[in-house]
Amino acid sequence: MKGLDAVISILIVGIVVLMVIPIPTFLLDFLQLLNIIVSIMILLATLYLKRALDISIFPSLLLVMTIFRLALNVSSTRLILLNGKNFEGKVVRAFGDFVVGGNYIVGIIIFLILVIIQFLVITKGTERISEVAARFTLDAMPGKQMSIDADMSSGLINEEEARQRREDIRREADFYGAMDGASKFVRGDAIAGLIITLINLVGGLIIGMLQQGLTIAEAAEVFALLTVGDGLVAQIPALLISTSAGMIVSRAASKDNFGVDLIKQLTSDTRVLNIAGGIIIFLGMLTPIPIFPSLILGGGLLFVAYVNRVNEGQLAYETTGSSGGGMGASTAPKDEKRSVSGGFAPPLTTPEEVSEVLQGDTIEVDIGYGLIPLADPDQGGDLLDRITVVRKQLAYELGIVISPIRIRDSVLLSSNEYVIKLRGVEVGRFELIPDRLLAINSGMASEELPGIKTKEPAFGLEAFWIDESLKEEAIEKGYTTVDAPSVFATHLSETIKKYAHEIIGTKELEILIDGLRVNYANLVDTLIPTMLKMHELKKVLNELLYERISIRNLPLIFESLVEAVDKYGNNIENLVEYVRRSLGRQIAENLKSDDGELHVTALDPSIEKKLAESIREADSGRVIILEPEYSNILVQKISKSLENMMMKGFNPILICSKNIRYPFTRFILKFIQNISVIAYEEIPSDTSLNVNEIVKIEGEGSDAN
Repeated sequence: MKGLDAVISILIVGIVVLMVIPIPTFLLDFLQLLNIIVSIMILLATLYLKRALDISIFPSLLLVMTIFRLALNVSSTRLILLNGKNFEGKVVRAFGDFVVGGNYIVGIIIFLILVIIQFLVITKGTERISEVAARFTLDAMPGKQMSIDADMSSGLINEEEARQRREDIRREADFYGAMDGASKFVRGDAIAGLIITLINLVGGLIIGMLQQGLTIAEAAEVFALLTVGDGLVAQIPALLISTSAGMIVSRAASKDNFGVDLIKQLTSDTRVLNIAGGIIIFLGMLTPIPIFPSLILGGGLLFVAYVNRVNEGQLAYETTGSSGGGMGASTAPKDEKRSVSGGFAPPLTTPEEVSEVLQGDTIEVDIGYGLIPLADPDQGGDLLDRITVVRKQLAYELGIVISPIRIRDSVLLSSNEYVIKLRGVEVGRFELIPDRLLAINSGMASEELPGIKTKEPAFGLEAFWIDESLKEEAIEKGYTTVDAPSVFATHLSETIKKYAHEIIGTKELEILIDGLRVNYANLVDTLIPTMLKMHELKKVLNELLYERISIRNLPLIFESLVEAVDKYGNNIENLVEYVRRSLGRQIAENLKSDDGELHVTALDPSIEKKLAESIREADSGRVIILEPEYSNILVQKISKSLENMMMKGFNPILICSKNIRYPFTRFILKFIQNISVIAYEEIPSDTSLNVNEIVKIEGEGSDAN
């Protein structure tokens, strides 16, 4: 395969040389058959495509095949005119004698019909579709780019996936633009084929009569038949290629290959099949149309309709009469499974049935069928136990109580794929390889491992799926190795932490309050609902979890809220900041480095002043509004300072004054995730504070350089 590209390059140059250098007849036969088989392969390849980019080389391939076909035309013309009736090209003679029955008049008519079909029907339509597709693809690029940016900002995709999607969009635009131009090749090829054939006819008649002494009838019989055979040899591959081009550009909305889409979409409605089958049988019985073919075709359609109807009935039975589709799904009532005269009980007639349809699970996981052994205790799987451990761990770490997580097997996923959903919306996806270990490079390894390269799903680190036999080697090279269930558990845990502020809903909040009421009933009754409504309390807790502040110390949070409501009323920002100051020791302890000190990055006073002056009141509270240029510079400076902190082994922490902390946090977390923003006033007096970095912007304040 190494030198194959050089061979291809030589062959393409050889195509051009083919137009000039005479070749023997046997080689011409071989190349003409090669032209036909390659054209058939291209057409078949386009039928099995799912998207146009799977054959992105097609515009260039179209050009090469067009030149190749014209070169063969020139070579065959040379041999036909030189040898006349002694021409020994078996492929050309086969098309002249067998295909058109040795009648050159019939051959000329068939040739003209093929040219008209290619030129006026296929090529014209392909050219128009390519032009429109290129224009609409280009117009849609900005919207697609914005969609990718939004997905990356929300964490649905990582930077590498976003880069790959942008590259696919660019390639798609380039492809349809190239196809718009390549369709001109097909059109020009049809015109060239027609002109070449006419020239061959005239040239053959002249040579036959003037040089070989043949009569006009004899010359026509010899040269016209060979010329028509040669024209058909060229036009049939050309027709195949032009059909391939039209197939590619006209299947933009398809989701599967052509054969699957054809069968699925034409036979999906049994009414269409029944009506069409009945019409053809009716025409066969009551008109002169042959009855035997009509019965075969009509009967075939009616049979397909019957099979579809039986399959639909079976599907309805499985949907309404069996379990809810996977592990953890509710089982349908037994009386719903019985059939009366072939019918089923009407669905969604009881509150229980409706509750099954409504989205009620906070967190749920869909898995492919290949991961079922990991979740099935009967097969030795411990995935359910690991999920229980994750729920308990998060309860102790963040203080959140998560409803039981439902696991379902899904046929919509690939075998080893799983999807994590939050309130029915996908928030995480990855593909496990159960019989392998994931070797994760946390920055300590420099060598790659023999295995399947991927990205660890929780933190986006470089990783390799390796055989268990390579575990010791991977550890020696600086990799961390974990099994597939551990990868899933870590991914689930980090996903829940990321979206913890969205997980606490009314249902979860009621569970927390009921648990607190056991020992602190008076405190709960004092705060709720007299001082704070449930939705206001939920908002405060969500704001704390948004910054990954544990709410496990719920008694202290409630006590702080009782005091804060007396001072500030129901202003959410003031309540959150007051609670944070009460939780200052907890926050500081969680952020300390290994040396027991709090290492932070501070803002220059001029920047704090600028931020304070940029605060505006909005419906959602106080927000910071900065000029785009200043905003970009500030984010870059902060990002660089925090990166320096992390390089030193410290946590990425920003510190600022309390009057700007809340709106500044909401501002900076839109651009830089997984950082902590604290106020000077939150730090306990006995905690050692070390300011390692100061963010400055040149030209701001007196300290500017």
